[in-house]
Amino acid sequence: MGVTVDGVAVRLRDVTPDDADLLDRWSAPEFKGSFNDFGIPRAPVDREALARGPMRNERNGQLIVERLSDGEAIGTVSWHLERYGPNDESGAWNVGIALIPDARGHGYGTEAQRLVADFLFATTNLHRVEASTDVENLAEQRSLEKAGFIREAVLRGVQYRAGAWHDLVNYARLRDD
Repeated sequence: MGVTVDGVAVRLRDVTPDDADLLDRWSAPEFKGSFNDFGIPRAPVDREALARGPMRNERNGQLIVERLSDGEAIGTVSWHLERYGPNDESGAWNVGIALIPDARGHGYGTEAQRLVADFLFATTNLHRVEASTDVENLAEQRSLEKAGFIREAVLRGVQYRAGAWHDLVNYARLRDD
């Protein structure tokens, strides 16, 4: 059964085989933005994997972000499992977002990040959804805060990108926030 999560301005939906060319196009540096460009050559999307079903399982997932006003796909939200202990309860979902340049700065990312956290709380038992962003990415920090995430810490020198180590700001929402 496919996933569709409607908000006020955006919808999250499963990635389909029809999205493969779009995802390939979005992997170009001009779509990624400097905070998501790690200089890693990206292979084309695995069309056979898309044909087998949704891009989500018990460890990770990805959904398309669509603008409701015109139905245009404007980006993706994704998540993966992080472990903070050996028991199942000590896991957290780490979420990320990538929007096309024209869709940034309109509140779509804020709503999409709130929706993906709500979706993960509704469909899994984990207690924590977290996200991190570059200390210089003030727009994303504001977006996460507006989506209900709480700033927790600065992770020093944790991400290697563009030939240098970068600090990240960590944010989280707890199920009972």
